[in-house]
Amino acid sequence: MGCPKIKSAKVLDERNLLIELDNHRKKRYNIGLLLEKENFCFLKNFAFFKSVRVEQGGYAVSWNDRIDISEYELWNNGENLP
Repeated sequence: MGCPKIKSAKVLDERNLLIELDNHRKKRYNIGLLLEKENFCFLKNFAFFKSVRVEQGGYAVSWNDRIDISEYELWNNGENLP
């Protein structure tokens, strides 16, 4: 069985996303560790970070064609919320 697909993504603050999945679960995902990687440095710009969108099919959240986070990463490393 694969990971649940992403239904929605919302920015909570400068470092956290609220992810709603198609299995009715919610996760908080902190991007703090990703910011240390060169590919994700643009997410330090809050205006850019707020432009997050869910990719078609719910397989990732993305900001442009080079910066994305997979549903696998969000599912496995996001914090479960009630």
